Amino acid sequence: MRAQFVVSEVGNGLKRNLTMTLAVIITVAVSLTLFGVSLLVRSQVDTMKDFWYDKVEVSIFLCAKGSDTPSCVGGEVTRAQRDQIRADLESLRPLVSEIYYESRTEAFARFQEQFANSPIVDSVSENALPESFRVKLSEPTQYDVVASAFAGRPGIEQVNDQRQVLDKFFRLLGGLQAVALIIAIVMLVVTVLLIVNTMRVAAFSRRRETGIMRLVGASNLYIQLPFLLEAAVSAGIGALLAVGGLVLAKSIVIDQVLAPSFQFTAFVGWDAVFAIAPLLLIVGIGLSGIAAFFTLRKYLRV
Repeated sequence: MRAQFVVSEVGNGLKRNLTMTLAVIITVAVSLTLFGVSLLVRSQVDTMKDFWYDKVEVSIFLCAKGSDTPSCVGGEVTRAQRDQIRADLESLRPLVSEIYYESRTEAFARFQEQFANSPIVDSVSENALPESFRVKLSEPTQYDVVASAFAGRPGIEQVNDQRQVLDKFFRLLGGLQAVALIIAIVMLVVTVLLIVNTMRVAAFSRRRETGIMRLVGASNLYIQLPFLLEAAVSAGIGALLAVGGLVLAKSIVIDQVLAPSFQFTAFVGWDAVFAIAPLLLIVGIGLSGIAAFFTLRKYLRV
């Protein structure tokens, strides 16, 4: 009987405040969708980092004719210098996992391939491109070890780390993620305020029923329970809509739009969606329950 009464009160409460209930559902859905998207972006950034950092190389450009860097005052790199650089790179194993030497001819061929449709190809000669060693590290974060050992040495014009370019890109993505997370938090605060207002309206509209229940000896929890369940049901529906939005974002935006268009990188998998979905449900129902509980505590003291 008590359970049936609570369920009927929840249904009646949702019907009485249908407009407010729909507002709560929509607000919860939007805020949790933004929150879920920010978490998905974070997972995507981590996935791309793992993918690209595993492929980055350190490029050691050797001195060419006309190089004006202090380490190239002796002119073009000699064969002895080149052999010594290779030997020193070999000595850094296992940190150095792969070493590839690229001659001027190979560098020019790769340049022509990369800029095949650009007029710049006609203005660049083979002698303008330096020889280089491309080095792959087993631990890309240890770039400083290679840089300190080779930068400024005779015969070496420049040492470049591709990770520096990637770091700028990932910082940009991190900034976008932070903006999305801030917007999501603001929306969650708006959701809490809306739930508080909804509970106040619901409690005021049923003050006569709750007064009678108090007179017949009903406990505070028994009086509060229908209101708490109303908030939980509304938030739960909104959270399910947010999960549905996240699934659509993964299946349509990522799998059907981004992944086919950008095949040179890795994208987040369904495991990330499955990890985020329960969190959205917990955050949505938890926040609504806490907001409703503290609002009703104040009401019951009247």
